[in-house]
Formats: sequence, C-alpha cells, structure tokens
Amino acid sequence: MLDLRKLRYFLTVAEELHFGRAALRLHLAQPPLTRQISALEAELGFKLFDRTSRTVSLTAQGRSFLPYARGVLEQVELAQVIAGKLAAGTAGQLALGYVSSIALSDLFSQTIQTFAQRFPDVQLTLVECASGNLGAQVADGRLDIGLSRLLPQSNAVQALSLGEERLVAAVSSDSPLARESVVSLAQLSAYPLILFPADYVSGLNQSIEQLYRHHAVPLRAGPIGRQITSIIALVAAGQGVALVPQCTQSLMNKGVTYRPLVEADACAKLLVLTAAERKGVLVDAFLTVIAETLQQDR
Repeated sequence: MLDLRKLRYFLTVAEELHFGRAALRLHLAQPPLTRQISALEAELGFKLFDRTSRTVSLTAQGRSFLPYARGVLEQVELAQVIAGKLAAGTAGQLALGYVSSIALSDLFSQTIQTFAQRFPDVQLTLVECASGNLGAQVADGRLDIGLSRLLPQSNAVQALSLGEERLVAAVSSDSPLARESVVSLAQLSAYPLILFPADYVSGLNQSIEQLYRHHAVPLRAGPIGRQITSIIALVAAGQGVALVPQCTQSLMNKGVTYRPLVEADACAKLLVLTAAERKGVLVDAFLTVIAETLQQDR
C-alpha cells in the first residue's frame, strides 16, 4: 500500500521541481526528502524524476502518475473534511416524511430550500406518507422528521405545533358555488365531499369531520382521492367538492374555483413530529430552520 506521506512529498517536489525548495515547504532536510522519493520510486518500479546537479524534471512515467497521486490526496483531504462535518453534525442523511397536503405550502418549500443551502453536505430524502403511517415511521426511525396534520398516538413521538392553516372550498367552476364570494358548510353539504381514504387516518379528514360535527352540518361522503392533486382533479371533473388547505390554491387546475369559508374555525393543524428519544444535531437544525421560516412569514 502506498504511503500517503510519500505521495505528498512527490507532489511537492513535482510542483517545485527543486528538492531544496520542496524540503523547505515540507519542513524537512533535503537528504531525508531525497531518500523518501527514492523509496517511493522503488515501490512503484519506475523513476519519477530525472535529476542532474542543476535541474529536476518529471519523467514520462512521473507525469502520468502525477494526476493519480494528486487525486488520492484530494480524496483524503475531502474525507477528512466530511469526517469533521459528520462529527459536528453538519453532514449526513436526514429523512423527512410529509403528507401531500403540506407539500404545496410555502413553509415546506422555503424550509427545504434554506436547509439545503445551509447544509449542502446533508442528503435530504423526502418521503410522502399517509398521516396514519407517518408517526409510526418516525417512532421506529425510518423517518427522522414528519410534517403532519395528525397528532401521534405513541408516546415515542413528540409533536410540535406549527400553527393552523385555513381551509378553503374547492368547487367546480361550473357549480353555482363558484359564483359566490364566500361559501358555508351548509351550502357545501348539498354536494358530495371528496376526502382521503379512511385507511389513511388522515389528519385533514379528521379536521374536516370535526368541523362538520361542530357546526351540526351533515357530511355527504363522495369519491375518494389518495393525493391532494387527485382530490382536486375529482373536483374539476364535477365529482364533488372538497375542503383543502389554502396552500392548495397554488394548483391552478382548469375547472376548479377556490372560495373562502364563512366559518372562522375552518382550519387544519400543522405539526412537526420527531422521535422522543432520538433527536440529533440535524433534526435540531431542521427544526431551527422551520422556526426561522415561520417567523419570517409572520
């Protein structure tokens, strides 16, 4: 195995093409440097330098070997830098789970952008999940952080509230509701309501169902959409109405009109989930970025 120290000596001599100057840079006496280069040449089986009493030049083999030696040393230096960042918690991997209704929010995109800029050596993996699975994946370590609208059922998961997001009505542009400036739950109750599947244990579904119960308005269940985009597509197709977070309005689907709700309590939770016992430096850093983004938006 090649000695990294000897490779550094070779690189320095190749840059200086003078053993005396190279020795000064390396804080060595010239004779030991000469011996180390000779030993490296013996290991390699070819001469690296042609030497006379006045000049030093790279041999053809030395010129060919130089970029490989430089590449090895650069990789070693990079490994040392990354090791330091890993030790400091500024490099590594972070798995972020989220529900589809959050992915459209400015908070989501701004937080990810800021985090990626601040921690370029962190590999951030994004995983879209149903609410019912999100907490379990945070608890067992498959996810480091979860962005959800559903409070976890396990003590192994901590939930931090990021506030609430207003709900708006998504209606077909052909519907009479599209001509209203605002709509009420009573008006919406005349139409099938498009929701996520029951097996998603959706936090958004939960908020909507609680809202209907609180206002004593009958909920007429309609088709099922497995993503927020599919729910909006069903609305556009005239299959019903939907209550969605206001960030969904960024989906400017043809045939869909968004209208605010009369009910002031028409909101959905926004939560960040972390494992109670496994918080690391990167998790704390991500939470800091979320907090900063929220503060900027207020």
